[in-house]
Amino acid sequence: MRSTSPRDMMGTDESIVFVIDDDESMRDALKNLFRSVGLRVEVFPSAAEFLQHRLPDVPSCLILDIRLPRVSGLDFQADLAKAGIRIPIIFMTGHGDIPMTVRAMKAGAIDFLSKPFRDQDMLDAVAMAIERDRQRRNEAKSLSDLQGRFETLTQREREVMTLVTAGLMNKQVAGEIGIAEITVKIHRGHIMRKMAAKSLADLVRMAETLGMRRGMP
Repeated sequence: MRSTSPRDMMGTDESIVFVIDDDESMRDALKNLFRSVGLRVEVFPSAAEFLQHRLPDVPSCLILDIRLPRVSGLDFQADLAKAGIRIPIIFMTGHGDIPMTVRAMKAGAIDFLSKPFRDQDMLDAVAMAIERDRQRRNEAKSLSDLQGRFETLTQREREVMTLVTAGLMNKQVAGEIGIAEITVKIHRGHIMRKMAAKSLADLVRMAETLGMRRGMP
């Protein structure tokens, strides 16, 4: 077995791998593989048992056998998506075919490995999945923080921000909403401070991220 370093696994001190497979020998083999490179791992014999487990709020991924008791891996992938459980999935199967692979990948799977697979192929897929989940979580946190700052704006400040980031000058903003130009300048100062924007360009990027459009303060 080829090994990989904790650095290769991109933050193994906090990330975790979940495995669902009804084959006990496969569960044990994967458990030993992931632990050998310092990864936390939890294994389950069925999708039902996995759903009873409370998922920790850390970067993670799911290794999923395509053929499971009572529910197929592909159907379970769809069930997770419907439930809003966003976890990167790596499929493994001893009976894969092209249509099955295409369906899994179109639904967002990270990889589709046929048994028997090389240990390093599995480790590489897991590293990619965990990094993707970490990026998603970071982006979600950044958006949540941005939305939190936006919520501190008054209704008038939101109106001004919408117009300013749409490209209107202070005088135009003043005429648009019927206030004095000096008042617009004051509002802009408050907006920049509350949004922690370093420049107008920075504020424009924030507005785009928030999906703000003129007429939608």
